[in-house]
Amino acid sequence: MSAVPVPQPRTAGPAATARSGGGGRRALAAALLLGAAGAAVALIASGQIWAEGTAAVGGGSVPLDADGRDVTGVPAALGIVGLAALVAVFAVRGAGRVLVAALLALSGAGAAVAAFLGASDSAALDEKAAKTTGDSAATVDALTHTAWPYVTVVGGVLILLAGALALLYGRRWPGMSGRYERPAPAGAGGPGGG
Repeated sequence: MSAVPVPQPRTAGPAATARSGGGGRRALAAALLLGAAGAAVALIASGQIWAEGTAAVGGGSVPLDADGRDVTGVPAALGIVGLAALVAVFAVRGAGRVLVAALLALSGAGAAVAAFLGASDSAALDEKAAKTTGDSAATVDALTHTAWPYVTVVGGVLILLAGALALLYGRRWPGMSGRYERPAPAGAGGPGGG
């Protein structure tokens, strides 16, 4: 009689398990990196000079500039909202995580759109020209725009991508642990319990 090995069913070992969960971990790392970088870029770029020009005063002209927050405060505000939502994604689970991930994506989209629309805006400089000259009808001359609004758009898109990853893969991500929470005292069975 010869011994013929009996085929054994394959079980998923640690390597296979790591491979199957790796997509979720990579998406988590990518979302954290994209969200944090996007918020930082949006906040920094919205504080830079977006437009420059001059206002005619008497026989000369005065140089004027407007930073992103003068043009529109929306990208900076939504960058902060996006950063808060990025942190909050890990504090909630289930439907709450989906809602926070959607808020993260929407804050990125809103920041990008607001920055894009503000890239060619001259209203902030016209307002500064009116204040500088004392003439409410004064407008800015020799208007030029910088690349900072488009850098802000990139920051918003990075936040949007982080939100999209959270929407797609967030269900697989770990949440905050209740491990260190204190247990409820005995006999505290609800309002007025005891």
